[in-house]
Amino acid sequence: MSVSKKPIVWSLFAAGGTVTAFFAPIVIFCIAIAVPLGWLPHETFGYIQLQSIMSEPLIRLIIFAMLFLSIWHAAHRLRVTVHDFGIRADKIAAILLYSIAGVASIILAISLF
Repeated sequence: MSVSKKPIVWSLFAAGGTVTAFFAPIVIFCIAIAVPLGWLPHETFGYIQLQSIMSEPLIRLIIFAMLFLSIWHAAHRLRVTVHDFGIRADKIAAILLYSIAGVASIILAISLF
């Protein structure tokens, strides 16, 4: 009996969906609504402030985790969408999409650390 890889994929999918659902609206609200309307000062997202925030290793780790999980959530969601469109080459879609997610995760890690 072979060991299924579904628990790994599903855990990344669920965690990515949860993280994205909680934090994406906050980020969108701050950047697209609060700053333009003047509820937050424009300097909040200025280069100097973001550079000082990103110099902290814990912050970079948190941002990496959020983006990493979101990338894997998107890869799995796209795989299911390809299947829903009637393309039954599931193995090819899985290999392609998860490879893209893996490469994107490596690029993310290199750029953050």
